[in-house]
Amino acid sequence: MRFAAALACVLFWMTGCAAGTATAVPPARVFLIVMENHSADEALQGSFTARLASRSGVATDYHAVAHPSVPNYLALTSGQTWGVTDDGYHALPREDIGDQLAHAGLEWRAYMEGLTPAGCLDSPEPYDPGHNPFAFYGGGCPPNVVPFSDLAPDLARGDVRFSWIGPDSCHDQHSCSLATGDAWLTATVGSITSSAAWRPGAVLFVTWDEDDGGADNRVLTIVARPGHGHVVSAAAYNHYSLLATIEQLLGLPFLARAAQAHPMRDLLG
Repeated sequence: MRFAAALACVLFWMTGCAAGTATAVPPARVFLIVMENHSADEALQGSFTARLASRSGVATDYHAVAHPSVPNYLALTSGQTWGVTDDGYHALPREDIGDQLAHAGLEWRAYMEGLTPAGCLDSPEPYDPGHNPFAFYGGGCPPNVVPFSDLAPDLARGDVRFSWIGPDSCHDQHSCSLATGDAWLTATVGSITSSAAWRPGAVLFVTWDEDDGGADNRVLTIVARPGHGHVVSAAAYNHYSLLATIEQLLGLPFLARAAQAHPMRDLLG
């Protein structure tokens, strides 16, 4: 029994339990919002973004892994860029976190703003298939990729384990102003944090795919949890670190370069 309790503590590192006193852990429910093309300093000019950062965890030395956008989306969802160096469409093997979740029997969704019945490759602008990484794996989207309008009823239900939330190319700050995207974040984050899903076990990550083209490629990454306040980490993190963190929270093995990354434990409290 002592060994089993110690093993439970290793598996559930967030509990802070001591050997022999394993504590029940609420199932993790992870939300990830990916914004576009702003450095950390630029993103913090958004009034809501700055307020959210001031009361949440913030990684101050977090970097995207490439330019342009698509390789970063692939890194966030599969732990590698697959040699992609452009924003074109590439059909890739189904080796991503969505595939992991499906095999583990965990419910997940990718809520894509602007997705229409035309599908995940042919929906019109401002939807952008390049900002939907799940369109790449296996050459098309699984049924877990749904319109953004499905988010509200799923939040009311409160039991989806992984939620990727993809704004359209205006609301993600790619093609419209920083203020426009900041206002969208106000509404979207508010809908999450006021929902039945926002209870112990919930974690919200907000990150930017890349900066504005600079060599530094440092972007803002925010980590929010119910009942947790402001904390700052100066540890060196990147998109592989974020994927590793999400996989660890959900009990999944690490994909590709996420296995060599350091999960962002210091921002989880």
